[in-house]
Parts: sequence; C-alpha cells; structure tokens
Amino acid sequence: MCGRYASSRQPDELAEEFEIDELRLQEPLTESYNVAPTDDVYAVLERPPNTSPRAPLRQGEEDTSSERQLRSVRWGLVPSWAKDVKIGNRMINARMETVGDKPAYRRAFAKRRCLLPADGYFEWYATEAKDAKGKPRKQPYFITPKDGGVLAMAGLYELWPDPAKAEDDPGRWLWSCTVITTEAEDSLGRIHDRMPLMVERERWDQWLDPTRPGDLDLLTPAAPGRLEAYPVSTLVSNVRNNGRELVEPLPIEEAWG
Repeated sequence: MCGRYASSRQPDELAEEFEIDELRLQEPLTESYNVAPTDDVYAVLERPPNTSPRAPLRQGEEDTSSERQLRSVRWGLVPSWAKDVKIGNRMINARMETVGDKPAYRRAFAKRRCLLPADGYFEWYATEAKDAKGKPRKQPYFITPKDGGVLAMAGLYELWPDPAKAEDDPGRWLWSCTVITTEAEDSLGRIHDRMPLMVERERWDQWLDPTRPGDLDLLTPAAPGRLEAYPVSTLVSNVRNNGRELVEPLPIEEAWG
C-alpha cells in the first residue's frame, strides 16, 4: 500500500475544499479511477515565504505568510540528489515509522510535506479461492471515506533538477511525491496491514506549514472508523481500465471472499 487510488475531483472543487491560494497547473488532469505509479496527480502544498511575487511590504514589516498551491506532481518521489528519475518508480510509499530517518525522505519530511487528495484507494485481499496455478485469487477492495468526502493522504514532495536540461529551461525541475503509510486500523487490517496516513481537516494547516520542522507530533494517524471498504471489479487490476465502474460496489455474491 498504497499502489492505486482514485482521483476524480476537479481543480475548482479541490481549490474550495483546501482553501487554495493559487492553482499552479498548466492544464487540469483528467479524472482517474485507476491512478498508478508515475502518473501525474494533484498535490496540495505550501511554499515558504517570499518564493513568489507579492505586493511591497510596509517598512519594518516581515512577510511570514506561505502560499497554498494546487500542483500536479509525478507519483514516485525522486530525491534532489538522484542520478536517475527511475528511482521514483520504487518510492511511491514512505513508511511513517522511518520517514524522518531515511535519507530519501528526511529532508522532504522536514519542509516539503503535502496532501494528496483522493476519492479512495484500492487494496487486494488474498482469498481462499485458487487460480489455475494454485495461487490465491486476489479480490480488489475500494476503501473510501464513509461520508463521501475527500481523503487527504499525507505525502511528501521533492524537486529534482534534470541534468539533461539547461538551468534556464522552465521544464528542468521535476516535481514528484510519495504517499506516507501507517499500520492499518483494525477494521481494514484484514484486507492489508498498511494504509495511507490520513490527515484530518483540523491538522491540515500544521501538516502543510513549511516553516514548521518535521517532528513525530505531525505523524498522528486520523481517528479510526472514518473509512469503509467494499469489493470492486477485478478490472481495476489492469491499469488500462479507467472508468467510474472501477469504484462501483461489487455484489457480495460475485466477490471471491
């Protein structure tokens, strides 16, 4: 976890939900019900003070505000020191227990935290049924907020300079992200032992604040019981399938277990 999720909300919806100051998008992303690693995804983040043009300040006044942005970033974190962008293919998740210690994530956790909006995410449960090779058949489940609201997954983002591009090339910097995961709550642990670290609304400001150092107090799982899980079609197992039918509940008699 997390290896697939759904994201269908439009930028204007997310801008209102997350109180965005500025949309930093060349063009809106296509809604996706089968977001996969290396796809571009929406990220809510705040940039430190004085990183964008502002009105002149009064004498003696300090600019301590941060700008909350909605950006599209690549799923799969590429650290700034990476020699090859392909490292991001295996860095789609960061474990909450070690995110503050591992070199690949430590700097991002300190000052480049973000929220990754989702409708919900997918997990595959190994059933007792066997396939033709005798292996357990895996039943996909969609896990989503019970109230139909947005799932704000804790994430980190990084900026990677492409060495093949000139320093003044506006496309030189790759923005990428990873999803932070934690132990699954009891109601979901039977499906998979890991789940995204959810950030509750009242903690969004603290999590996104780039002037606040990363510390363990920020890594607090949301209250349990907010999510529901139900079986969905195995069509989601193929990344080429991408439609609303992927998140429709599957009649229980059609599920494998």
